[in-house]
Amino acid sequence: MPAISFEFFPPKTDEQRVQLERAAQLLKTHQPDYASVTFGAGGSTLSYTGDTVARLHQQYGFNVAPHLSCVGGTRDELATMLDTYRNAGYRRIVALRGDLPSGMATPGDFRYACELVRFIRQHSGDHFHIEVAAYPETHPQAEDALRDLHHFKAKVDAGANGAITQYFFNPDAYFRFVDDVYKLGVKVPIVPGIMPIANYNQLKRFSDMCGAEIPRWIAKRMQAHGDDAASVRALGADVVAQLCRRLLAGGAPGLHFYTLNRARATQAVLQQLD
Repeated sequence: MPAISFEFFPPKTDEQRVQLERAAQLLKTHQPDYASVTFGAGGSTLSYTGDTVARLHQQYGFNVAPHLSCVGGTRDELATMLDTYRNAGYRRIVALRGDLPSGMATPGDFRYACELVRFIRQHSGDHFHIEVAAYPETHPQAEDALRDLHHFKAKVDAGANGAITQYFFNPDAYFRFVDDVYKLGVKVPIVPGIMPIANYNQLKRFSDMCGAEIPRWIAKRMQAHGDDAASVRALGADVVAQLCRRLLAGGAPGLHFYTLNRARATQAVLQQLD
């Protein structure tokens, strides 16, 4: 089985902490390569991210990959975080531009992820394995698809070791993206991001926000099950497992699961793959 990894977000309430603990306990049995922890818009989870990363590392034994974002972080703040992560023994970073929250006038000291990657390399050398984001269906704010490919290449040229994609349900979009950036000289592994399906309405809301396309046939089949949550989960596991098999058969170097701090939907996919 190729390497798998999981993404979690920092909990802010006691209920969310219990939910994360439960998910981490269950998912660690799948022996992931690492677990990433999101940063939060505008650094809103600045302290929560560090706390969550430490807990996943110390209590559950995950190799961890904290997210760093351009948005809301000064050069000095980011340098301090890098030193803290290095001293804790972490070896991975996910470097992202991040989304500017409503009402925030300035993004911080860096505007683009390529600038952040370059800064990490200048500050920490080769200590960190740096992952960046990739968008097989094109970044929703990109001027056009070709420029988006070149923006991705700029992040790799700045020093990224690999990439994790936005989630998608059309494997051809992934394969085309990989072919296109490899033609531009990109050689790093590009791991597909996988979104398990537990709740169709939630999935549609996320997809509308991030520009991920839900194929019509999936939407219609999901809608046919209405409020039957068990049937939606079963169909979702079948659809996503089939997508994973196609990706792995086509040469994808691994799978990165967006868990939403829940284990059941991700486990349902992994059980089918096993």
